[in-house]
Amino acid sequence: MITLYGFGRIFPEGQGETKDMWIQWALEEVGLPYRVHALDHTGGELDSPEYARISPFRQVPVIDDDGFVVAESGAIVLYLAEKAGKLVPPDFHGRAHVTQWCFAAAATLLPTFQAMDLAGMFDPEKAARKLHQELPRLAQRWLSHVDERLACQPWIVDNDFSVADIMLAGVLRLVRKTDLMAPYPAVAAFYARCMARPAWQRTLQMYAQRLGTSVDNVR
Repeated sequence: MITLYGFGRIFPEGQGETKDMWIQWALEEVGLPYRVHALDHTGGELDSPEYARISPFRQVPVIDDDGFVVAESGAIVLYLAEKAGKLVPPDFHGRAHVTQWCFAAAATLLPTFQAMDLAGMFDPEKAARKLHQELPRLAQRWLSHVDERLACQPWIVDNDFSVADIMLAGVLRLVRKTDLMAPYPAVAAFYARCMARPAWQRTLQMYAQRLGTSVDNVR
């Protein structure tokens, strides 16, 4: 059975988005048996010698599949898809495109969104005026290209839902409480389709229960 190492306590600021949610969502979609090992990050469990042996950067998420350990969210969702034979095309070129969009979500959109969060957190007075101007413009550039693609098809790779959609929707959740998606109707519609999936709704319920909070607090 697969063990998913995830957070066991909510963050003080009530953060409702951690990458272990994406992995649990993928597990719910593909139907592989799993259990969640909840870690208390506030109690230092991520820095324990035991966890350091399986997590190179002492981060969440990590999975342990009967002794085979995989870290990094993009690598994990691709591993789960390949193992289950679901949410990934059967052909080599199709799998390459799914991998491409997993990387696009994690390496192009995510760093920009995270930089915006950090700028707001550490420079609330907007002393770095140029930074606060250019980061949203960069985010809009990425979103406009994604919008063009999604205007022609329901999912990011083709007409079939894949783990690349899990990665992209997970990244978009970082800006769900902003107006960044508003000018991009295809992106907004894609995000709504993803959030309506039964596997995601189950994940929300289980995640909230695990952290001892309400679904509305992590939705």
